[in-house]
Amino acid sequence: MRICTITVRAGSKGVPGKNLRVVAGRPLFGHSVVQAARSGLFDEVVVSSDSPQILELAPTFGATGVVVRPPEMATDTAGKVPAIAHAVRETELRTGRAFDVCVDLDATSPLRTIDDIRGAVAMFEASRPDSLITGAEARRNPYFNLVEELPDGTVAVSKTPDDAVLRRQDAPRCFDMNGSIYVWRREALLEDQVVFFPSTILYEMPAERSTDVDSEFDFAVVEWLMSRRTDL
Repeated sequence: MRICTITVRAGSKGVPGKNLRVVAGRPLFGHSVVQAARSGLFDEVVVSSDSPQILELAPTFGATGVVVRPPEMATDTAGKVPAIAHAVRETELRTGRAFDVCVDLDATSPLRTIDDIRGAVAMFEASRPDSLITGAEARRNPYFNLVEELPDGTVAVSKTPDDAVLRRQDAPRCFDMNGSIYVWRREALLEDQVVFFPSTILYEMPAERSTDVDSEFDFAVVEWLMSRRTDL
């Protein structure tokens, strides 16, 4: 059995009220709920939030359940994974069912497609790791053209390879996490409440579907890209 969570905080410093701001005809968070519901993959689609307005709206976009996010899990410094685990546990208590595969769709990453969700879940179920993340190929490579500042003010390539890398194409492939889709094995999520395990794998997505809304600029980019989509 599979569960999909969408965890949505009421507050945001970078873009105040971003999850309720309308983009392409829906509040930002609503796109992730619709995608989960339309994917046909999930036995439960659950929205977790500290916002009464978000919890009230969630079923109108296809959520089968809502979970009130505890205040201590909704602060600016609180991690997201404990809130996901909390939503899974609360839903299991409500439904009396245990979910083998736990998926989370980030509410601020609406550019993913339903095929991305299906592809990530299929990859996870074929490989059976503890977790899966999504990402796009990095624009800068730490073996070639990503540098870091050293204590003395000089800079150097972030990762020194065993052999000199003369072309970016010869460097190991690196990815930017886009935070769009996370998948866990139930026990790994509930017991450890972390993203990375030795077995973690990555599902690659293109850059044009990998923007996460964390600033007004990001919101403008997402709004423009979604205005060109026909699958919403």
